[in-house]
Amino acid sequence: MQTLHAAPASFLAPPAPHVLPPAAPAPRGAGILSAKAPAPAAATARTHAWFRSTPRSNRRRRCGRAASSDAGGTVASVDDAKRDVLIALSQIIDPDFGTDIVSCGFVKDLEISDALEEVSFRLELTTPACPIKDEFEKKANEVVAALPWVKKVSVTMSAQPAQPVYAGGLPEGLQKISNIIAVSSCKGGVGKSTVAVNLAFTLAGMGARVGIFDADVFGPSLPTMVSPENRLLVTNPESGSILPTEYLGVKMVSFGFAGQGRAIMRGPMVSGVINQLLTTTDWGELDYLVIDMPPGTGDIHLTLCQVAPLTAAVIVTTPQKLAFIDVAKGVRMFSKLKVPCVAVVENMCYFDADGKRYYPFGQGSGAQVVQQFGIPHLFDLPIRSTLSASGDTGIPEVVADPQGDVAKTFQNLGACVVQQCAKIRQQVSTAVSYDRSIRAIRVKVPDSDEEFLLHPATVRRNDRSAQSVDEWTGEQKVQYGDIPEDIEPEEIKPVGNYAVSITWPDGFSQIAPYDQLEMLERLVDVPRAATPAVASS
Repeated sequence: MQTLHAAPASFLAPPAPHVLPPAAPAPRGAGILSAKAPAPAAATARTHAWFRSTPRSNRRRRCGRAASSDAGGTVASVDDAKRDVLIALSQIIDPDFGTDIVSCGFVKDLEISDALEEVSFRLELTTPACPIKDEFEKKANEVVAALPWVKKVSVTMSAQPAQPVYAGGLPEGLQKISNIIAVSSCKGGVGKSTVAVNLAFTLAGMGARVGIFDADVFGPSLPTMVSPENRLLVTNPESGSILPTEYLGVKMVSFGFAGQGRAIMRGPMVSGVINQLLTTTDWGELDYLVIDMPPGTGDIHLTLCQVAPLTAAVIVTTPQKLAFIDVAKGVRMFSKLKVPCVAVVENMCYFDADGKRYYPFGQGSGAQVVQQFGIPHLFDLPIRSTLSASGDTGIPEVVADPQGDVAKTFQNLGACVVQQCAKIRQQVSTAVSYDRSIRAIRVKVPDSDEEFLLHPATVRRNDRSAQSVDEWTGEQKVQYGDIPEDIEPEEIKPVGNYAVSITWPDGFSQIAPYDQLEMLERLVDVPRAATPAVASS
Protein backbone atom coordinates (compact mmCIF):
# COMPACT_ATOMS: atom_id res chain seq x y z
CA MET A 1 0.00 0.00 0.00
CA GLN A 2 1.38 3.37 -0.98
CA THR A 3 0.48 6.07 1.47
CA LEU A 4 1.82 9.34 2.78
CA HIS A 5 3.58 8.87 6.09
CA ALA A 6 2.31 11.07 8.88
CA ALA A 7 3.90 14.50 8.79
CA PRO A 8 4.34 16.79 11.79
CA ALA A 9 1.41 19.17 12.06
CA SER A 10 1.83 22.90 12.30
CA PHE A 11 1.04 24.33 15.69
CA LEU A 12 1.74 27.98 14.98
CA ALA A 13 -0.86 29.88 16.96
CA PRO A 14 -2.56 32.33 14.58
CA PRO A 15 -2.30 35.77 16.15
CA ALA A 16 -5.41 37.74 16.98
CA PRO A 17 -6.46 40.21 14.26
CA HIS A 18 -3.90 42.97 14.37
CA VAL A 19 -2.81 46.09 12.60
CA LEU A 20 0.93 45.58 12.83
CA PRO A 21 2.85 42.54 11.56
CA PRO A 22 4.65 39.98 13.66
CA ALA A 23 8.31 40.62 14.26
CA ALA A 24 9.49 37.88 11.90
CA PRO A 25 7.21 36.08 9.41
CA ALA A 26 7.59 32.33 9.53
CA PRO A 27 9.22 30.75 6.48
CA ARG A 28 6.95 28.54 4.45
CA GLY A 29 7.41 24.88 3.65
CA ALA A 30 9.55 23.70 6.55
CA GLY A 31 8.74 20.17 7.62
CA ILE A 32 6.37 19.41 4.75
CA LEU A 33 6.59 15.90 3.31
CA SER A 34 5.88 15.26 -0.33
CA ALA A 35 3.21 12.80 -1.38
CA LYS A 36 4.08 9.18 -0.71
CA ALA A 37 7.30 10.13 1.07
CA PRO A 38 9.22 7.15 2.48
CA ALA A 39 9.31 6.64 6.23
CA PRO A 40 13.07 7.24 6.75
CA ALA A 41 12.84 10.68 5.14
CA ALA A 42 9.91 11.58 7.37
CA ALA A 43 11.76 10.49 10.46
CA THR A 44 14.86 12.43 9.44
CA ALA A 45 12.88 15.58 8.75
CA ARG A 46 11.20 15.33 12.14
CA THR A 47 14.43 14.64 14.06
CA HIS A 48 16.34 17.48 12.45
CA ALA A 49 13.51 19.97 12.87
CA TRP A 50 13.46 19.96 16.67
CA PHE A 51 16.50 22.08 17.49
CA ARG A 52 17.62 25.23 15.80
CA SER A 53 21.13 25.39 14.35
CA THR A 54 22.31 28.71 15.77
CA PRO A 55 25.04 30.83 14.12
CA ARG A 56 28.07 31.53 16.29
CA SER A 57 27.28 35.20 16.71
CA ASN A 58 23.79 34.32 17.97
CA ARG A 59 25.20 31.68 20.30
CA ARG A 60 27.55 34.22 21.86
CA ARG A 61 24.70 36.68 22.24
CA ARG A 62 22.47 34.04 23.83
CA CYS A 63 25.19 33.00 26.23
CA GLY A 64 25.45 36.60 27.34
CA ARG A 65 21.73 36.79 27.93
CA ALA A 66 21.73 33.50 29.81
CA ALA A 67 24.43 34.66 32.22
CA SER A 68 21.77 35.19 34.87
CA SER A 69 22.71 31.78 36.33
CA ASP A 70 26.10 31.66 38.06
CA ALA A 71 28.68 28.91 38.18
CA GLY A 72 26.99 27.43 41.24
CA GLY A 73 23.77 26.80 39.30
CA THR A 74 21.61 29.51 40.92
CA VAL A 75 19.78 32.57 39.62
CA ALA A 76 19.49 35.96 41.21
CA SER A 77 15.80 36.71 40.61
CA VAL A 78 12.54 35.40 39.22
CA ASP A 79 12.94 37.59 36.13
CA ASP A 80 16.38 36.09 35.46
CA ALA A 81 14.96 32.60 35.94
CA LYS A 82 12.13 33.25 33.49
CA ARG A 83 14.64 34.58 30.98
CA ASP A 84 16.69 31.39 31.30
CA VAL A 85 13.60 29.23 30.77
CA LEU A 86 12.46 31.14 27.68
CA ILE A 87 15.95 30.99 26.16
CA ALA A 88 16.00 27.23 26.75
CA LEU A 89 12.53 26.75 25.24
CA SER A 90 13.48 28.82 22.19
CA GLN A 91 15.68 25.90 21.11
CA ILE A 92 12.51 23.99 20.20
CA ILE A 93 11.14 25.01 16.82
CA ASP A 94 7.92 24.37 14.98
CA PRO A 95 8.71 21.61 12.45
CA ASP A 96 6.62 23.22 9.70
CA PHE A 97 7.51 26.89 9.99
CA GLY A 98 10.99 26.86 11.50
CA THR A 99 9.94 29.28 14.25
CA ASP A 100 10.71 28.62 17.92
CA ILE A 101 7.81 27.91 20.25
CA VAL A 102 8.43 31.06 22.29
CA SER A 103 8.07 33.29 19.22
CA CYS A 104 5.03 31.26 18.20
CA GLY A 105 3.34 32.21 21.46
CA PHE A 106 2.95 28.66 22.71
CA VAL A 107 4.41 29.28 26.17
CA LYS A 108 1.76 30.42 28.66
CA ASP A 109 1.48 30.86 32.45
CA LEU A 110 5.23 30.62 33.13
CA GLU A 111 5.76 30.46 36.91
CA ILE A 112 8.93 30.16 39.02
CA SER A 113 8.82 29.04 42.66
CA ASP A 114 9.96 31.40 45.43
CA ALA A 115 12.98 29.20 46.05
CA LEU A 116 13.95 29.54 42.35
CA GLU A 117 14.06 25.76 41.95
CA GLU A 118 10.72 24.75 40.38
CA VAL A 119 9.32 25.75 36.97
CA SER A 120 5.80 25.36 35.65
CA PHE A 121 4.30 26.50 32.36
CA ARG A 122 1.65 25.61 29.79
CA LEU A 123 2.13 24.90 26.07
CA GLU A 124 -0.97 26.03 24.21
CA LEU A 125 -1.33 24.46 20.75
CA THR A 126 -3.83 25.42 18.07
CA THR A 127 -5.54 22.01 18.11
CA PRO A 128 -5.85 19.09 20.51
CA ALA A 129 -5.31 16.83 17.47
CA CYS A 130 -1.63 17.77 17.27
CA PRO A 131 0.12 14.55 16.11
CA ILE A 132 3.39 15.34 17.93
CA LYS A 133 2.15 17.04 21.09
CA ASP A 134 3.83 14.32 23.19
CA GLU A 135 7.16 15.15 21.55
CA PHE A 136 6.64 18.84 22.28
CA GLU A 137 5.99 18.04 25.94
CA LYS A 138 9.02 15.73 26.16
CA LYS A 139 11.44 18.22 24.59
CA ALA A 140 10.14 21.08 26.74
CA ASN A 141 10.75 19.01 29.86
CA GLU A 142 14.25 18.09 28.71
CA VAL A 143 15.56 21.55 27.83
CA VAL A 144 14.22 23.20 30.99
CA ALA A 145 15.36 20.38 33.28
CA ALA A 146 18.85 20.80 31.82
CA LEU A 147 19.17 24.26 33.42
CA PRO A 148 21.55 23.90 36.40
CA TRP A 149 19.26 25.58 38.93
CA VAL A 150 16.07 23.67 38.01
CA LYS A 151 15.08 20.78 40.27
CA LYS A 152 11.49 20.22 39.09
CA VAL A 153 9.60 20.92 35.85
CA SER A 154 5.84 20.82 35.36
CA VAL A 155 4.51 21.13 31.80
CA THR A 156 0.79 21.28 31.01
CA MET A 157 -0.49 20.81 27.46
CA SER A 158 -3.59 22.63 26.20
CA ALA A 159 -5.20 23.90 23.01
CA GLN A 160 -6.69 27.19 21.91
CA PRO A 161 -10.46 27.68 22.14
CA ALA A 162 -12.18 26.72 18.91
CA GLN A 163 -12.83 29.76 16.75
CA PRO A 164 -12.47 30.74 13.09
CA VAL A 165 -9.71 33.11 11.98
CA TYR A 166 -12.38 35.79 11.56
CA ALA A 167 -15.84 35.31 13.07
CA GLY A 168 -17.27 38.66 12.01
CA GLY A 169 -20.47 38.30 9.99
CA LEU A 170 -20.70 34.55 10.46
CA PRO A 171 -23.96 32.91 11.57
CA GLU A 172 -23.98 32.27 15.30
CA GLY A 173 -23.83 28.50 14.84
CA LEU A 174 -20.50 28.73 12.99
CA GLN A 175 -18.70 31.19 15.26
CA LYS A 176 -17.05 28.54 17.43
CA ILE A 177 -15.71 26.29 14.67
CA SER A 178 -12.00 26.54 13.97
CA ASN A 179 -11.81 24.68 10.64
CA ILE A 180 -14.42 23.63 8.09
CA ILE A 181 -13.28 20.85 5.74
CA ALA A 182 -15.18 20.05 2.53
CA VAL A 183 -14.92 16.46 1.27
CA SER A 184 -15.93 16.52 -2.36
CA SER A 185 -15.83 14.38 -5.50
CA CYS A 186 -18.35 16.13 -7.76
CA LYS A 187 -19.38 12.62 -8.87
CA GLY A 188 -21.53 10.07 -7.10
CA GLY A 189 -20.44 6.56 -6.21
CA VAL A 190 -16.72 7.12 -5.68
CA GLY A 191 -16.73 6.73 -1.89
CA LYS A 192 -16.86 10.38 -0.85
CA SER A 193 -19.14 9.76 2.13
CA THR A 194 -16.95 6.85 3.25
CA VAL A 195 -13.92 9.14 3.25
CA ALA A 196 -15.78 11.98 5.01
CA VAL A 197 -17.09 9.77 7.82
CA ASN A 198 -13.82 7.93 8.41
CA LEU A 199 -11.82 11.18 8.30
CA ALA A 200 -14.13 12.72 10.91
CA PHE A 201 -13.79 9.79 13.31
CA THR A 202 -10.02 9.70 12.72
CA LEU A 203 -9.73 13.37 13.74
CA ALA A 204 -11.87 12.63 16.80
CA GLY A 205 -9.55 9.75 17.67
CA MET A 206 -6.62 12.20 17.53
CA GLY A 207 -8.27 14.22 20.30
CA ALA A 208 -10.13 16.86 18.30
CA ARG A 209 -13.72 18.03 18.74
CA VAL A 210 -15.40 17.07 15.47
CA GLY A 211 -18.71 17.39 13.68
CA ILE A 212 -20.05 15.99 10.38
CA PHE A 213 -22.56 17.78 8.17
CA ASP A 214 -24.23 15.65 5.49
CA ALA A 215 -25.03 18.19 2.76
CA ASP A 216 -26.75 15.72 0.43
CA VAL A 217 -30.48 16.34 0.78
CA PHE A 218 -31.49 14.10 -2.13
CA GLY A 219 -29.58 11.05 -0.89
CA PRO A 220 -28.25 11.47 2.67
CA SER A 221 -25.70 8.79 3.59
CA LEU A 222 -24.98 9.54 7.22
CA PRO A 223 -28.00 7.71 8.73
CA THR A 224 -26.76 4.47 7.12
CA MET A 225 -23.06 4.88 7.88
CA VAL A 226 -23.35 5.62 11.63
CA SER A 227 -25.59 4.30 14.38
CA PRO A 228 -26.43 7.01 16.94
CA GLU A 229 -28.92 6.18 19.68
CA ASN A 230 -30.95 9.27 18.88
CA ARG A 231 -31.74 9.22 15.17
CA LEU A 232 -33.91 12.34 15.10
CA LEU A 233 -32.81 15.95 15.28
CA VAL A 234 -34.51 18.08 17.92
CA THR A 235 -34.61 21.82 18.47
CA ASN A 236 -33.84 23.81 21.57
CA PRO A 237 -37.23 25.22 22.69
CA GLU A 238 -35.62 28.39 24.06
CA SER A 239 -33.20 29.35 21.28
CA GLY A 240 -34.85 27.53 18.38
CA SER A 241 -31.48 26.11 17.31
CA ILE A 242 -31.07 22.55 16.06
CA LEU A 243 -29.33 20.15 18.45
CA PRO A 244 -27.07 17.72 16.56
CA THR A 245 -27.17 14.02 17.30
CA GLU A 246 -23.95 12.32 18.45
CA TYR A 247 -22.15 9.04 17.87
CA LEU A 248 -18.93 8.21 19.74
CA GLY A 249 -18.45 11.88 20.57
CA VAL A 250 -18.82 13.16 17.00
CA LYS A 251 -21.69 15.60 16.39
CA MET A 252 -23.78 14.93 13.29
CA VAL A 253 -26.47 16.66 11.26
CA SER A 254 -28.17 15.20 8.19
CA PHE A 255 -31.47 15.74 6.43
CA GLY A 256 -31.92 11.99 6.97
CA PHE A 257 -32.11 12.67 10.73
CA ALA A 258 -34.88 15.23 10.21
CA GLY A 259 -37.53 12.53 9.86
CA GLN A 260 -38.06 13.39 6.20
CA GLY A 261 -36.07 10.65 4.50
CA ARG A 262 -34.89 11.80 1.09
CA ALA A 263 -36.09 15.11 -0.27
CA ILE A 264 -37.97 15.76 -3.50
CA MET A 265 -37.71 19.51 -4.11
CA ARG A 266 -36.35 22.13 -6.46
CA GLY A 267 -32.87 23.64 -6.29
CA PRO A 268 -33.66 26.93 -4.51
CA MET A 269 -35.57 25.04 -1.80
CA VAL A 270 -32.65 22.65 -1.33
CA SER A 271 -30.22 25.54 -0.87
CA GLY A 272 -32.51 27.00 1.77
CA VAL A 273 -32.72 23.70 3.63
CA ILE A 274 -28.93 23.26 3.56
CA ASN A 275 -28.44 26.82 4.78
CA GLN A 276 -30.88 26.32 7.65
CA LEU A 277 -29.45 22.97 8.75
CA LEU A 278 -25.87 24.24 8.71
CA THR A 279 -26.22 27.70 10.22
CA THR A 280 -28.97 27.19 12.82
CA THR A 281 -27.41 24.09 14.37
CA ASP A 282 -25.84 24.60 17.79
CA TRP A 283 -22.50 22.97 16.95
CA GLY A 284 -20.78 24.29 20.06
CA GLU A 285 -16.98 24.42 20.02
CA LEU A 286 -15.50 22.31 17.22
CA ASP A 287 -11.94 22.00 16.02
CA TYR A 288 -13.09 20.51 12.72
CA LEU A 289 -16.43 20.38 10.92
CA VAL A 290 -16.32 17.90 8.04
CA ILE A 291 -18.86 18.61 5.29
CA ASP A 292 -19.85 15.67 3.10
CA MET A 293 -20.55 17.60 -0.11
CA PRO A 294 -23.22 16.37 -2.55
CA PRO A 295 -22.26 15.36 -6.12
CA GLY A 296 -21.96 18.09 -8.73
CA THR A 297 -20.91 21.74 -8.80
CA GLY A 298 -24.28 23.50 -8.58
CA ASP A 299 -26.23 25.88 -6.36
CA ILE A 300 -25.77 23.82 -3.20
CA HIS A 301 -21.99 23.94 -3.49
CA LEU A 302 -21.97 27.67 -4.10
CA THR A 303 -24.32 28.18 -1.15
CA LEU A 304 -22.07 26.19 1.16
CA CYS A 305 -18.96 28.04 0.03
CA GLN A 306 -20.65 31.41 0.52
CA VAL A 307 -22.25 30.66 3.89
CA ALA A 308 -19.44 28.67 5.51
CA PRO A 309 -15.83 29.89 5.52
CA LEU A 310 -14.29 26.69 4.17
CA THR A 311 -10.73 26.22 5.38
CA ALA A 312 -9.78 23.53 2.89
CA ALA A 313 -11.09 20.74 0.67
CA VAL A 314 -10.24 17.05 0.32
CA ILE A 315 -10.91 15.60 -3.14
CA VAL A 316 -12.06 11.99 -3.60
CA THR A 317 -11.70 10.20 -6.92
CA THR A 318 -11.32 6.73 -8.44
CA PRO A 319 -8.86 5.49 -11.08
CA GLN A 320 -11.29 5.81 -14.02
CA LYS A 321 -10.87 8.66 -16.51
CA LEU A 322 -14.56 9.56 -16.19
CA ALA A 323 -14.08 10.25 -12.47
CA PHE A 324 -11.09 12.47 -13.22
CA ILE A 325 -13.13 14.63 -15.62
CA ASP A 326 -15.73 15.42 -12.96
CA VAL A 327 -13.15 15.86 -10.21
CA ALA A 328 -11.30 18.39 -12.36
CA LYS A 329 -14.47 20.49 -12.51
CA GLY A 330 -14.71 20.42 -8.72
CA VAL A 331 -11.09 21.43 -8.22
CA ARG A 332 -11.56 24.38 -10.57
CA MET A 333 -14.70 25.39 -8.65
CA PHE A 334 -12.82 25.40 -5.34
CA SER A 335 -9.99 27.34 -6.97
CA LYS A 336 -12.37 30.07 -8.12
CA LEU A 337 -13.88 30.21 -4.63
CA LYS A 338 -10.38 30.50 -3.08
CA VAL A 339 -10.71 27.23 -1.16
CA PRO A 340 -7.37 25.35 -1.19
CA CYS A 341 -7.47 21.63 -1.99
CA VAL A 342 -5.01 19.98 0.39
CA ALA A 343 -5.26 16.26 -0.46
CA VAL A 344 -6.54 13.77 -3.01
CA VAL A 345 -7.91 10.38 -1.93
CA GLU A 346 -7.98 7.79 -4.73
CA ASN A 347 -10.51 5.17 -3.68
CA MET A 348 -10.85 1.59 -4.95
CA CYS A 349 -7.31 1.65 -6.36
CA TYR A 350 -6.19 -1.94 -6.04
CA PHE A 351 -6.50 -5.27 -4.29
CA ASP A 352 -3.87 -7.77 -3.18
CA ALA A 353 -4.15 -11.48 -4.01
CA ASP A 354 -1.68 -14.35 -4.32
CA GLY A 355 1.16 -12.10 -3.24
CA LYS A 356 0.53 -9.65 -6.07
CA ARG A 357 -1.14 -6.24 -6.35
CA TYR A 358 -3.80 -5.76 -9.03
CA TYR A 359 -5.22 -2.51 -10.41
CA PRO A 360 -8.52 -3.51 -12.05
CA PHE A 361 -9.50 0.06 -12.99
CA GLY A 362 -6.10 1.20 -14.18
CA GLN A 363 -3.72 3.66 -12.56
CA GLY A 364 -2.94 7.35 -12.58
CA SER A 365 -6.21 9.25 -12.09
CA GLY A 366 -5.28 10.49 -8.61
CA ALA A 367 -1.71 11.25 -9.64
CA GLN A 368 -3.04 13.18 -12.62
CA VAL A 369 -5.14 15.37 -10.31
CA VAL A 370 -2.11 16.00 -8.11
CA GLN A 371 0.15 16.86 -11.04
CA GLN A 372 -2.31 18.97 -13.02
CA PHE A 373 -3.59 21.05 -10.10
CA GLY A 374 -0.61 21.03 -7.75
CA ILE A 375 -2.42 19.39 -4.84
CA PRO A 376 0.34 18.35 -2.43
CA HIS A 377 -0.75 14.97 -1.05
CA LEU A 378 -2.16 11.74 -2.49
CA PHE A 379 -3.60 8.80 -0.53
CA ASP A 380 -4.60 5.40 -1.94
CA LEU A 381 -7.44 3.28 -0.59
CA PRO A 382 -7.79 -0.40 -1.57
CA ILE A 383 -10.80 -2.38 -2.73
CA ARG A 384 -11.71 -4.09 0.50
CA SER A 385 -14.95 -5.77 1.53
CA THR A 386 -14.65 -4.63 5.15
CA LEU A 387 -14.46 -0.98 4.08
CA SER A 388 -17.62 -1.36 2.06
CA ALA A 389 -19.40 -3.39 4.76
CA SER A 390 -18.61 -0.84 7.47
CA GLY A 391 -20.61 1.74 5.55
CA ASP A 392 -23.66 -0.53 5.73
CA THR A 393 -23.35 -1.68 9.34
CA GLY A 394 -23.25 1.80 10.88
CA ILE A 395 -19.74 1.39 12.32
CA PRO A 396 -16.98 3.30 10.44
CA GLU A 397 -13.96 1.20 9.43
CA VAL A 398 -11.55 3.28 11.54
CA VAL A 399 -13.70 2.49 14.58
CA ALA A 400 -14.23 -1.20 13.77
CA ASP A 401 -10.54 -1.87 13.02
CA PRO A 402 -8.44 1.02 14.40
CA GLN A 403 -5.14 -0.87 13.84
CA GLY A 404 -5.82 -1.96 10.26
CA ASP A 405 -4.15 -0.75 7.08
CA VAL A 406 -7.17 1.36 6.10
CA ALA A 407 -7.17 3.06 9.51
CA LYS A 408 -3.45 3.83 9.12
CA THR A 409 -4.12 5.50 5.77
CA PHE A 410 -6.82 7.63 7.36
CA GLN A 411 -4.47 8.48 10.24
CA ASN A 412 -2.00 9.79 7.68
CA LEU A 413 -4.78 11.72 5.97
CA GLY A 414 -5.89 13.13 9.33
CA ALA A 415 -2.35 14.28 10.15
CA CYS A 416 -2.13 15.90 6.71
CA VAL A 417 -5.43 17.76 7.21
CA VAL A 418 -4.39 19.01 10.66
CA GLN A 419 -1.05 20.21 9.30
CA GLN A 420 -2.44 21.93 6.22
CA CYS A 421 -5.30 23.64 8.09
CA ALA A 422 -2.88 25.10 10.62
CA LYS A 423 -0.64 26.35 7.80
CA ILE A 424 -3.57 27.93 5.98
CA ARG A 425 -4.83 29.66 9.14
CA GLN A 426 -1.37 31.06 9.85
CA GLN A 427 -0.93 32.32 6.29
CA VAL A 428 -4.37 33.93 6.21
CA SER A 429 -3.88 35.55 9.62
CA THR A 430 -0.66 37.25 8.54
CA ALA A 431 -1.36 37.83 4.83
CA VAL A 432 -2.08 41.57 5.16
CA SER A 433 -0.88 43.81 7.97
CA TYR A 434 0.02 47.43 8.60
CA ASP A 435 3.59 48.36 9.46
CA ARG A 436 3.36 51.62 11.34
CA SER A 437 7.13 52.08 11.36
CA ILE A 438 7.17 52.66 7.57
CA ARG A 439 3.49 53.65 7.15
CA ALA A 440 2.85 50.90 4.63
CA ILE A 441 0.53 47.90 4.24
CA ARG A 442 2.43 44.63 3.95
CA VAL A 443 0.91 41.98 1.69
CA LYS A 444 1.96 38.36 1.32
CA VAL A 445 -0.81 36.42 -0.37
CA PRO A 446 -1.21 32.80 0.82
CA ASP A 447 0.73 30.28 -1.31
CA SER A 448 3.00 33.06 -2.58
CA ASP A 449 6.62 33.70 -1.64
CA GLU A 450 6.44 37.34 -2.70
CA GLU A 451 5.86 40.12 -0.15
CA PHE A 452 5.12 43.67 -1.30
CA LEU A 453 4.18 47.05 0.18
CA LEU A 454 1.18 49.27 -0.58
CA HIS A 455 0.47 52.86 0.38
CA PRO A 456 -2.67 53.01 2.61
CA ALA A 457 -4.15 55.88 0.58
CA THR A 458 -3.74 53.86 -2.63
CA VAL A 459 -5.67 50.94 -1.11
CA ARG A 460 -8.45 53.22 0.17
CA ARG A 461 -8.79 55.10 -3.14
CA ASN A 462 -9.13 51.85 -5.09
CA ASP A 463 -12.13 50.53 -3.19
CA ARG A 464 -14.63 49.14 -5.72
CA SER A 465 -17.70 48.85 -3.49
CA ALA A 466 -20.99 50.65 -4.15
CA GLN A 467 -20.03 53.31 -1.60
CA SER A 468 -17.04 54.32 -3.71
CA VAL A 469 -18.18 53.55 -7.27
CA ASP A 470 -21.61 54.00 -8.86
CA GLU A 471 -22.83 50.51 -9.75
CA TRP A 472 -24.78 51.68 -12.81
CA THR A 473 -22.48 54.23 -14.40
CA GLY A 474 -19.10 53.18 -13.02
CA GLU A 475 -18.51 56.78 -11.96
CA GLN A 476 -16.08 57.23 -9.08
CA LYS A 477 -17.93 58.64 -6.07
CA VAL A 478 -14.85 59.00 -3.89
CA GLN A 479 -12.42 61.38 -5.56
CA TYR A 480 -8.65 61.29 -5.26
CA GLY A 481 -8.52 64.37 -3.08
CA ASP A 482 -11.18 63.03 -0.71
CA ILE A 483 -8.67 60.60 0.79
CA PRO A 484 -5.89 62.23 2.85
CA GLU A 485 -2.37 61.16 1.95
CA ASP A 486 -1.54 60.30 5.57
CA ILE A 487 -4.54 58.03 6.16
CA GLU A 488 -3.80 54.89 8.22
CA PRO A 489 -5.94 51.77 8.73
CA GLU A 490 -7.31 51.16 12.21
CA GLU A 491 -7.80 47.40 11.89
CA ILE A 492 -7.17 44.65 9.35
CA LYS A 493 -8.98 41.30 9.60
CA PRO A 494 -9.03 38.30 7.26
CA VAL A 495 -12.25 37.46 5.41
CA GLY A 496 -12.20 33.81 4.41
CA ASN A 497 -9.25 32.73 2.29
CA TYR A 498 -9.65 35.44 -0.35
CA ALA A 499 -9.73 38.94 1.18
CA VAL A 500 -9.27 41.21 4.18
CA SER A 501 -11.57 43.70 5.85
CA ILE A 502 -9.88 47.06 6.47
CA THR A 503 -11.43 49.53 8.90
CA TRP A 504 -10.52 53.18 8.25
CA PRO A 505 -10.67 56.19 10.63
CA ASP A 506 -13.89 57.48 9.01
CA GLY A 507 -15.63 54.24 10.02
CA PHE A 508 -15.65 52.80 6.49
CA SER A 509 -15.05 49.05 6.32
CA GLN A 510 -13.42 48.06 3.02
CA ILE A 511 -13.34 44.51 1.67
CA ALA A 512 -10.07 44.15 -0.23
CA PRO A 513 -9.64 40.87 -2.16
CA TYR A 514 -6.09 39.58 -2.53
CA ASP A 515 -6.48 39.62 -6.33
CA GLN A 516 -7.23 43.34 -6.24
CA LEU A 517 -4.35 44.14 -3.89
CA GLU A 518 -1.94 42.36 -6.24
CA MET A 519 -2.97 44.73 -9.07
CA LEU A 520 -2.33 48.00 -7.20
CA GLU A 521 0.70 50.23 -7.55
CA ARG A 522 3.40 49.11 -5.13
CA LEU A 523 5.87 50.97 -2.95
CA VAL A 524 9.57 50.48 -3.62
CA ASP A 525 12.72 51.58 -1.76
CA VAL A 526 10.79 52.32 1.41
CA PRO A 527 13.18 53.64 4.09
CA ARG A 528 13.25 51.73 7.36
CA ALA A 529 12.31 53.55 10.53
CA ALA A 530 14.86 53.75 13.34
CA THR A 531 12.55 51.89 15.72
CA PRO A 532 11.03 48.55 14.73
CA ALA A 533 7.30 48.07 14.46
CA VAL A 534 5.55 46.62 17.46
CA ALA A 535 2.47 44.49 16.95
CA SER A 536 -0.70 45.58 18.68
CA SER A 537 -3.91 43.70 19.07
